Amino acid sequence: MGVLLYDFKCDNGHIHEALIDSSKSFKKCDVCESTAHRIISSVNFSLDPISGDFPDATRKWAKHREMTIKQERKQENS
Repeated sequence: MGVLLYDFKCDNGHIHEALIDSSKSFKKCDVCESTAHRIISSVNFSLDPISGDFPDATRKWAKHREMTIKQERKQENS
């Protein structure tokens, strides 16, 4: 299959990442050397609102920015 980055957790609760063959589901813990099993980790992503590739995100960002600018100007004039 190939080598991919996975998260592993041992029975003692240590969590670490490792580059490992995708067909393997366990390895030795880097801390305590007990068996660590592959776990599902959350995906970290965000949409780039400025690029225009995501029109709804771009509109939301523009509306929020416009409101922020209005509030800042209002505070300056007070």
